[in-house]
Amino acid sequence: MKNKIVSLALMASSLFTMTGCLDMDPVSSITDKNMWQSEGQFTSFVYGVHSRLRDNSFNMFMLGELRSDIYNPTTGWTGESNKVEEITGNILSQERPGLSNYADLYSNLNQINLFISKAQDTDLLKEKDKAYYLGQMYGLRAFYYFHLLRSWGNVVWTDDPSMGFEVGNLEKPVTPAAEVMEKIKADIQSSEDRFADDYSFRESRTFWSKAATLMLKADVYLWSSRQMGGGTSDATVALNALTDIQQNISRETLDLLTNFADVFSYDNKGNKEIIFTIHNKQNESDLFGGKWRDNLVPQRATLSSYYDMETGGKFELNFNGNLYYPIRNTLYDNFADADTRKKATLKAVYAADDAHSYVGCFPYKYQGTTPTGASQRLFADDFPVYRYADLLLMLAEAKSLTGGDPANDINMVRARAYKNYDVATMGYPNMEGDKDGIDEVLLRERYKEFMFEGKRWYDLRRFGDKYVFEYTTANSEYPKRLLWPIDRTTLTNNPALQQTDGY
Repeated sequence: MKNKIVSLALMASSLFTMTGCLDMDPVSSITDKNMWQSEGQFTSFVYGVHSRLRDNSFNMFMLGELRSDIYNPTTGWTGESNKVEEITGNILSQERPGLSNYADLYSNLNQINLFISKAQDTDLLKEKDKAYYLGQMYGLRAFYYFHLLRSWGNVVWTDDPSMGFEVGNLEKPVTPAAEVMEKIKADIQSSEDRFADDYSFRESRTFWSKAATLMLKADVYLWSSRQMGGGTSDATVALNALTDIQQNISRETLDLLTNFADVFSYDNKGNKEIIFTIHNKQNESDLFGGKWRDNLVPQRATLSSYYDMETGGKFELNFNGNLYYPIRNTLYDNFADADTRKKATLKAVYAADDAHSYVGCFPYKYQGTTPTGASQRLFADDFPVYRYADLLLMLAEAKSLTGGDPANDINMVRARAYKNYDVATMGYPNMEGDKDGIDEVLLRERYKEFMFEGKRWYDLRRFGDKYVFEYTTANSEYPKRLLWPIDRTTLTNNPALQQTDGY
């Protein structure tokens, strides 16, 4: 709990007009009397909130995915140590909490609270700009709290900015999860109201938008439908939110790309499938601040000892990182060969001997870029939060919960995914496994579509504990441990907190 919170950088608004840069340095304290004195300072702060979201993105990725069946609970094929074994093995405890200080999410929440409090009463902003910025801030606050709710259940809710904000020093008890959910829903409504009829995308879709708020709304209401007693009523709200996007944003602006791999290409950022993405760029920032390379990219020396079946020779990829978060060898075979997502998501590794036996695989969805003259690849990929494929599969889910037919939405995703797509054999409900039930079908489709996008653990949790225990290393004897524990330091610093039930 050592992090002292300072305000976001105050940079000339003209800089943002020229570059749209999200790479900012904090230069002024939260009590700076020169702050909030011009329109440009408010604009700068909005950019800064998005920059700090990028700083938070790796922890959000970990919360949403690392406990799932994508990751190996022990050592992977490279032989490198598993540095998050307590997470991938679901053996979290107060001493090994996986993430501390509520994943450091409260620091930016405080900045959002600060902006809301200052922007509501200012006359420095044009009313249209004020409404747009507040639409972003209410949406982002709900987004942060939704991560906290799904991860810890009962959490400290605060909408007041603090002058020396550290959640561990609040000496404030948690708010019950049901009340937190109602506050999240209220923030979503406030965001919608502020955006009004503005469905625009800005800054290559790296700015929070009304469409992002509506996607979050569907996400939240599907969770409350399944997990918090909302039932058909909440599922209907989710369905209407997704339909709202489709009705108000044209297919020329928002649609599936023809080629799955193109969605993630470094040279195709902000493409029309993206609804909201977290921005990275060469010479500005790498994916997760470099933690993608550091933990999910194999060493070049390791790869050089293996065989690349696609090229018919040894690996010559200029990847150079560490695979400290090993993924399961079985992932590759869980995709059909006809599924183009297979090779766009994973790279298979084979032994270099004559047998060329399968050894394992590694993430290949984010391939970065190699600048001219450089020998090493830069993983400066954007990290998609919501995209049109997610809209379609959440729409299918909402329809399945409200008595509708999910087939068309599922099949739009499959038609893009499969080579030589044939609805009679590949479309829902005709594919092998489609008789397993719609929940299994949707989970399977989302697993293949969104691997490495920070969704799998959340998906399994939303659909129900039985899926978590079936597919992951979580122990069914400790059902309350699907939430995360609170680290000892946070408990010490905030005497009003109690350890997560079950730990």
